[in-house]
Formats: sequence, structure tokens, C-alpha cells
Amino acid sequence: MGMIAGFRDIMAMIGLALDGVGVLIVAVGALIGMARALLRRRDSIADRYRTLREDLGRAIVLGLEFLIAGDIIRSVVVDPTVINVVVLGLIVLIRTFLSMTLQLEVEGRWPWHRGVSAAPSSQTKSQ
Repeated sequence: MGMIAGFRDIMAMIGLALDGVGVLIVAVGALIGMARALLRRRDSIADRYRTLREDLGRAIVLGLEFLIAGDIIRSVVVDPTVINVVVLGLIVLIRTFLSMTLQLEVEGRWPWHRGVSAAPSSQTKSQ
């Protein structure tokens, strides 16, 4: 029984570490985005604002992925009760929705439309 408890403690620490990395990514991404926006003095305010939003959106999406990984490890490996798995499912759904909408906001397209261009090609306009 001691070996299982030790394994669960290690997994709990790994889950917590992933949460910390996720929060750190969001915080550092926000700082980098702000610095980039402030240093682009030649760009218009609208361009600087757009750049800040894109940088912050990317940082949040990446940070959410780490937070989801931490939740999965803690909920499934550390304490796999039915209630924890249901709560994990809800957390993953909410964070996945946030990730997808942030990606739509940043890139202008849904994640499953990677190869599709947002604007129609010039060939279809001329025909």
C-alpha cells in the first residue's frame, strides 16, 4: 500500500507542477505581449492592440493545455472517484471551449480548418 501512496503523491506533485507551468506561461506570455506592444512605436495603436491580443490569446491557449494536463493527472491518477472524473470532464469541456474560441479569435478560423484560408483566393474573384 505504501508504494501506491508514494506513486499518487508523485502524480499529485506532477499535476501541481503542470498547473504551475500553465499559470507561468499565461503570466509570462502576458508580459511579453505587453512588452512587444509597447516596443512597436512605429505601428498604429490598433495594430499594437491587435498584436497584444494575439500574443495574449496564444499564451492563454498554451497555458490552458498545461492546466488541463494537470487536472487529468490529479483527477484520474491521484483520486479516481466518479465525482472527480465528472468534475474533470466539466473542467475539460469548459477549458476546451475557451481554447477553441480563443484560437478562433487569434487566428480567425476554427482549429479544424488549419489548411483553409480565411479569405477567398483571387482566382475565384476573377472568374
